[in-house]
Amino acid sequence: MNYAGGVERDEVDQHVMRWASLWEGEPDVAPEIEGAITRMQFLLRRQKRADAAAFPDPSFTAEDYKTLHVLMVQPYPLEATPAQLAEAAKVTRAAMTARLDRLARAELITREVEPQDRRRVIVRPTAAGRAAWEQHIHAGMARDRDLLAALSLTELRQLNSLLRKVLRHHER
Repeated sequence: MNYAGGVERDEVDQHVMRWASLWEGEPDVAPEIEGAITRMQFLLRRQKRADAAAFPDPSFTAEDYKTLHVLMVQPYPLEATPAQLAEAAKVTRAAMTARLDRLARAELITREVEPQDRRRVIVRPTAAGRAAWEQHIHAGMARDRDLLAALSLTELRQLNSLLRKVLRHHER
């Protein structure tokens, strides 16, 4: 194990040292920022790879799961319009329509015209859709726990506090 100043080094430390040496003396270079951004990118790549590996069956894809997830929890639980789902999933309406077509064919959702406003379609999960979502959400939570297993509960709270501070800064 490689230690410097009592802290165990990781692969990002090597990257940051090489990167910083290229820009030695440049006042805009901030190795701490490069290290933080690179570590976040590494963790997100690891999470995306693990999530992709969790959906090897083309009959139920990660996009199918994400669409059901948005329907179940974000921000209009258990029913929403396709436009609301597209906004919550951060995809185009056309992409959401394609996703919903697929889920409807698999009988994981229903689409019904709202009686009070026949222009409006309401999407709801079926019992099979709920079951598929529940099966995959627990596996996803296990992958997330594994990703951050090195941190104690106190450290997770600190990490959340720091990330929240950064996000709030950019929400203004």
